[in-house]
Amino acid sequence: MFDSTSNEEFSEMLIPGGPDDGERKAVADSSPNEPIISFSHVSISFDGRAVLEDLSFQMNRGQTLCILGRSGVGKSVALRMLMGFLKPDSGSIHVEGQEITGLGEEGMRAIRKRVTMVFQNGALFDSLSVRENVAFPLRERGGLDEDQIQDLVARLIGMVGAEDVADALPASLSTGRKRAIAIARALASQPEVVLYDEPTTMVDPIIARRLGDLIQRLKRQLGFTAIVVTHDMRFAERLADLVLFLHQGRAQYFGALKGFLDCPDPHIQQFLALDAYALPLE
Repeated sequence: MFDSTSNEEFSEMLIPGGPDDGERKAVADSSPNEPIISFSHVSISFDGRAVLEDLSFQMNRGQTLCILGRSGVGKSVALRMLMGFLKPDSGSIHVEGQEITGLGEEGMRAIRKRVTMVFQNGALFDSLSVRENVAFPLRERGGLDEDQIQDLVARLIGMVGAEDVADALPASLSTGRKRAIAIARALASQPEVVLYDEPTTMVDPIIARRLGDLIQRLKRQLGFTAIVVTHDMRFAERLADLVLFLHQGRAQYFGALKGFLDCPDPHIQQFLALDAYALPLE
């Protein structure tokens, strides 16, 4: 499904430059040692029901954070706040040192040039072919001629092994293919942070493994920072530098993967035991 592009070719896949200097300046002048993503005492409620309470965590450039927990604990809500689709009731969220919770739509557009999201359903445009879906962010950004766009689109589609469906419409594709193409489209916007919302839901173990391989390559070869919302512990074990475990809207654990696996907290041990029962080791 995914090709074996060399490190050099893969690293050069995205066109140098990306957002112009003015756009980057508008995001932040950040220190290399400053966390790229930071949540500080963030809370949000829906219809009077607390979904996330006093959530704090931070991560550095190039790290992969896996957010774990049972359904309904606010895992995907955290991503939507980071994208500006939801606003917290209290607390602050920083991207490269810039507070984003008070930004309007114009300010968030600058943030979304650096932070992009791969939605669970792929969020592809149904009326556009795979090729045109991947080309969409390049056309929106401007500055490239048609030959450059088509060349980059072809390489991105090849990277996720979708050459055989380049002219197909999304409705004809499997869930795994849609997600792979959504990743290619996300890369076309040249982000620095990629958010993945339940990438392995409703796909078979082979496709899940291949999606995991692709996410690992993006980190290793292009240095992407990633946040992965997942319920799949085996998937998280392959990817995570850091784990955030949510229980009843609160951070029950935040730290390194090994510490999470060894944590004696009964809620965490129950989660791990149930995951092992549902998904026995191969």
